[in-house]
Amino acid sequence: HVQLVESGGGSAQAGGSLRLSCAASGYTYSSYCMGWFRQAPGKEREGVATIDSDGDINYADSVKGRFTISRDSDTKTLFLQMNNLQADDTAMYYCAADPRGIVCSGGVMSRLARVTEYDTWGQGTQVTVS
Repeated sequence: HVQLVESGGGSAQAGGSLRLSCAASGYTYSSYCMGWFRQAPGKEREGVATIDSDGDINYADSVKGRFTISRDSDTKTLFLQMNNLQADDTAMYYCAADPRGIVCSGGVMSRLARVTEYDTWGQGTQVTVS
């Protein structure tokens, strides 16, 4: 059974930084596409960044140059380094995985939008920027 557990959220001042972590268990972590998504109150869940086993990465335009996604296959952990945080970054952040390979079979640029096709999600961690 695949499990994802996020941590590292909290409060930050505008211009500050936070680092999110997502610990994975229960499957062959390194072979799957994974991503970070966020959902603000009253808004739909949106893609923030995705990464695959080859290291191909895609970022939402709103976070390019500020956020960095990475993964450590040894510890089965996905990270999101968030710098120069802005008030618009306030949201619940979720990590997601694609163990069936459905999202991963598509192009890199399509993976942010295919939110509903990731079938494994963490419980989320809140990020609040003021």
